[in-house]
Amino acid sequence: MIREAALSLGFDACGIAKADELTEDAAFLRSWLEDEMHGEMSYLARNFEKRTDPRVLVPGCKSIVVVLMNYYPLKKQLDSAPKIAKYAYSQVDYHTVLKAKLNELEKQICEVYGSESVCSDYQHLFVDSAPVLERRWAERAGLGWIGKHKQLIHPDVGSYCFIGILMLNIETDYDSPIRPRCGSCTRCIDACPTKALTNGKLDARRCISYLTIENKNEIPAEFHSQLSNCALGCDICADACPWNHKWAKPHLHPELKAVEELFSWDRETWESLSKESFDQTFRHSAIKRAGYNKLKQNIKITGKKD
Repeated sequence: MIREAALSLGFDACGIAKADELTEDAAFLRSWLEDEMHGEMSYLARNFEKRTDPRVLVPGCKSIVVVLMNYYPLKKQLDSAPKIAKYAYSQVDYHTVLKAKLNELEKQICEVYGSESVCSDYQHLFVDSAPVLERRWAERAGLGWIGKHKQLIHPDVGSYCFIGILMLNIETDYDSPIRPRCGSCTRCIDACPTKALTNGKLDARRCISYLTIENKNEIPAEFHSQLSNCALGCDICADACPWNHKWAKPHLHPELKAVEELFSWDRETWESLSKESFDQTFRHSAIKRAGYNKLKQNIKITGKKD
């Protein structure tokens, strides 16, 4: 019932995993944090036990429902424009879209399994909003595997998918993970201009997405010439992935309708963008989360001549 309900609500895939402690991920995360690869994202070091064991995050949790929503766009920006990552193309912030659908899915689940199927005293619905290892749970729920670029790859959709999580306090039937299918391919690693992907780890301090969004200071000069015209986020490693070449298809979700200006604005328009125009154009968009000043600073850097 749960999977069918999720698909009927417009999600592109749904799987369910048994809630358990992620012991291997805990060891990996601890090592990654000790190497300070998280940069300024200090929140990743907090709530460690909750992040690696959903039963600590949500008391009574027994099952993890994972949903995917394809966001690959129909159109692309002009080649001359500072690049915005595809996840941020939509007029409405994807957090808002997914949470609305997850709330409806929860409602339908409670109608069948009862209100006690969720823990009403704790947050149990998540879209990039809490200490949850979404990609690992998607992998455990049989929705794909984590590629060498550290993104989830669904074998029929690719990696351009949003992930939503709903934690239930009931047991149900669970899906089985599928084997990783990257093989010996290293195209994503080879494509990264800043060499952020090494030794099976992503060094966030070198990642263009981190540098243009999470990093609150000006981007270090050593990376200025390597940004590849990316002003907000980065799709370089995902664009290089053969699975996306084969399976990424434009989404069919009206809720993710793109901001049309993205496809007509050239570099000059972006460079002259005012605060008022930014607030109006992206008033409900994920782009607004980055902030006007950060975006303009990034645009200026990408426009520098070597």
